[in-house]
Amino acid sequence: MPGARVTIKDLAKRMNLSVSTISRALHNHPSIGAETTREVWQLAKQLGYFPNSVASNLRRRKTNMIGVIVPRIDITFHSYVISGVEEIAYKMGYNVTIYQSRDSLEREIAITSILQTNMVAGIIACLALETQNCSHFSRFNSLRVPLVFYDRVSNDLEASKVIIDDFDAASRVTQHLIDTGCRKIAHIAGCQTTSIFASRLEGYKAALLRNNLAFDPAMVYCTSNLTYEEGAKGARKLLKLPELPDGIFCANDYTAIGAIQAIKKANLKIPDDIAVAGFSNYPVSTIIEPALTTIDDRAFEMGKTAARMLIRQIEERDANIASETVVLRTDLIIRESTRREPVRP
Repeated sequence: MPGARVTIKDLAKRMNLSVSTISRALHNHPSIGAETTREVWQLAKQLGYFPNSVASNLRRRKTNMIGVIVPRIDITFHSYVISGVEEIAYKMGYNVTIYQSRDSLEREIAITSILQTNMVAGIIACLALETQNCSHFSRFNSLRVPLVFYDRVSNDLEASKVIIDDFDAASRVTQHLIDTGCRKIAHIAGCQTTSIFASRLEGYKAALLRNNLAFDPAMVYCTSNLTYEEGAKGARKLLKLPELPDGIFCANDYTAIGAIQAIKKANLKIPDDIAVAGFSNYPVSTIIEPALTTIDDRAFEMGKTAARMLIRQIEERDANIASETVVLRTDLIIRESTRREPVRP
């Protein structure tokens, strides 16, 4: 059939040789004479033959494919992580396939089934917001498929992890707001069933306690997905309190930018009336006016670290490498949204 893929059988038929002879010639096996090998390669090139890597992988029960499960590709953090993974994977001779759970447990379970069927060499995953029970990942341990979690991780499974110290980072942001004179600090929080956002809330509360500032539950607005719209809605609610906040720490940059827009519409000045800080250092944080103080969570480095860990486990599978947890350092980046004169003791 015109356009049909050329196979080893086609080459064997054209040259009146056995399939095994053609296969060995294509692998430059020493048992096949140099002249026959040259002729086989010449015909293969002429007919447009190329190896069927899928079939080869099935025979060897091995691939060079890494599966990456991300909650949402359109979130800058995960895009940076993917870029970091691909940079290392490409250098090490691995291909990367991206799967998007869209924060759905059902989709995440379906993706793990697909990855099992495709016999990937290893998996890098960030848990969906809906995921509380991670038992669907346990199949990879029994299959001896290396697994590395990043950011939102499972503490119930034996697997390597790449994380940041969300508690410490949130505490440092809140402390910065206090150091600039804020005393009524609000927090626009992420989903509290997700450990990283719960840790950010606890870090915020710890900084208040450390400075003898009262924690007021009314000053916390919890979101579902940390969107621009939720940030603006949260800020509007906080601005209706009897006593306005003079600082707002947001659990990501999107909500911080939504909050800035709502504060501006209320004819309040940033940072003079209300200072605003975010988390993640997305590119948009330098574009918004005023530029946003935030935490650089080193997403690109997180992706590179996860890829290195995974490939090491893939290539040293017989070495019984123990699971490990890497905690990456974060940086507080101070910009105009909080840049007041420091309070003198």
